[in-house]
Amino acid sequence: AAWLCENSCADKVFFCNSGAESNEAAIKLARRHAHNRGITDPVIITAESSFHGRTLATVTATAQPKYHKGFTYGGEMVRGFRYSPYNDEDALKKLVEEINTTPEEDAKAGRKRGLAAIMLEPLQGEGGIRPGTPSFFQTARSLCDQSGALLMCDEVQVGMGRSGSLWGHQQLGVTPDVFTSAKALGGGVPIGAMLARGEAADVFGPGDHASTYGGNPLACAAGLAVATYLSENDVLSNVRARGEQLSEGLEKIAKKYPSVLGEVRGWGLLKGVAIRDDAGCTAAELVGDAMKQGLLLVAAGPSVVRFVPPLIVNESEIDDALKRFEAAIASRVS
Repeated sequence: AAWLCENSCADKVFFCNSGAESNEAAIKLARRHAHNRGITDPVIITAESSFHGRTLATVTATAQPKYHKGFTYGGEMVRGFRYSPYNDEDALKKLVEEINTTPEEDAKAGRKRGLAAIMLEPLQGEGGIRPGTPSFFQTARSLCDQSGALLMCDEVQVGMGRSGSLWGHQQLGVTPDVFTSAKALGGGVPIGAMLARGEAADVFGPGDHASTYGGNPLACAAGLAVATYLSENDVLSNVRARGEQLSEGLEKIAKKYPSVLGEVRGWGLLKGVAIRDDAGCTAAELVGDAMKQGLLLVAAGPSVVRFVPPLIVNESEIDDALKRFEAAIASRVS
């Protein structure tokens, strides 16, 4: 906890076991914070094509209908979530204005609707490796400040160095009130964390939230070992260098096979390459082709192939991966 706070904007940390749990904690914190401000109907905004987890609340926050199928009640998921297009400042402003206006009937009944939080991934992973824009996140920050709401960043995939910065929001020039971490945090050992600063760090009181195995000695020892290695071995420099190498290599392959591949995008060692609509194959099919070449990749939606190599990957390993990926594309074209 001390290392996380010393190396971020956070004042306090809540430990749990996964990314979904850390986001669930953030959602509960945002609702409690809103209720403390007299809001009876708190609303959390998330972005279309987002991914925040698979618990009932976090999958509701995940603005992708395919993940909601079969989990609704009367056609509804958990109430209190609204969705807005990612990187669309005007749409976000309009939605916040709507949320902060309580319907007349509800107001007569003594209810008050208001913005509890805006919860965003600094870079959308499942949404197609789409980095946020600084202006969009700065708008979100400003709207939260004006509304008394919390800006929350889901750093589960992009945090702990994968972007080339320790935290993804550092790429965007904003400071969130709450952010979440997991995945790389434990180097393979299950651990999640919700981090908060300022007023947000004091919202929960004793008994408001808990996790049976949160903060257990094994998970925290693993997390501290990861943090120590990151600090003592300048892993972030490697992420940036290998990320540039990977981007350059993917762009060369995309130029060689323009009938199949499109834009290369992402940060650090979280990169995606788009598959053209008329390529005649899906991202999942290309992932299968790459596997035949001995390369493990993963799709990010139907039309983006995602590269998420280890943060300690070396130059020759990136070269080898690029050769195998090109061989997979060549086999598809031929």
